[in-house]
Amino acid sequence: MKTKEIIKRARELAKPFCISKGKNFRLKDVDPDDTLEFTKEADKPRAKEALAMGVTALAELQDKLYAQDKWAVLLMFQAMDAAG
Repeated sequence: MKTKEIIKRARELAKPFCISKGKNFRLKDVDPDDTLEFTKEADKPRAKEALAMGVTALAELQDKLYAQDKWAVLLMFQAMDAAG
C-alpha cells in the first residue's frame, strides 16, 4: 500500500477520536473499549497488519520531515499505568 493510501486510511481510523468540540470535550464521553472495526478475535491479524502499515507510514513520513527540516508531529496516547 502506498504512503498516500496509508495516510488516507489512518485519517479514516482516527476521525472518531479527533477532538472537534473544543471546550465541550470530555474524556469521560469517549468509550475506552472502542476498537472501531477490529471487534472479533478473527480481526487480530487485520489489526496487526494495520499497525505494521501505520508504523511503516510514520517512518516514511518522519524521513520526509527530517529531509525538509520540519518539526511538526504531535502524537498523544493514553494508557493505564501497567501499559508499559
